[in-house]
Amino acid sequence: MKYGAQNAINAKVTSVKQGDVMSLVKFDVVAPAKMASVLTTESLEALALKPGDTVQLVIKAIHVLPVKE
Repeated sequence: MKYGAQNAINAKVTSVKQGDVMSLVKFDVVAPAKMASVLTTESLEALALKPGDTVQLVIKAIHVLPVKE
């Protein structure tokens, strides 16, 4: 199956709540994942990020696409 998302994180389904129109599926991430961010140089300088810094990644996305392997 092809899909437009570039990042893939392995996860295990932990619960399913099925509704009439929408359903909620919750996941636990089961494998380490690498992520990347593109930000303005102004933001980079304001954050003063450097290799080795610990940060919290806040994921802003419209969809999380589960793909069954």
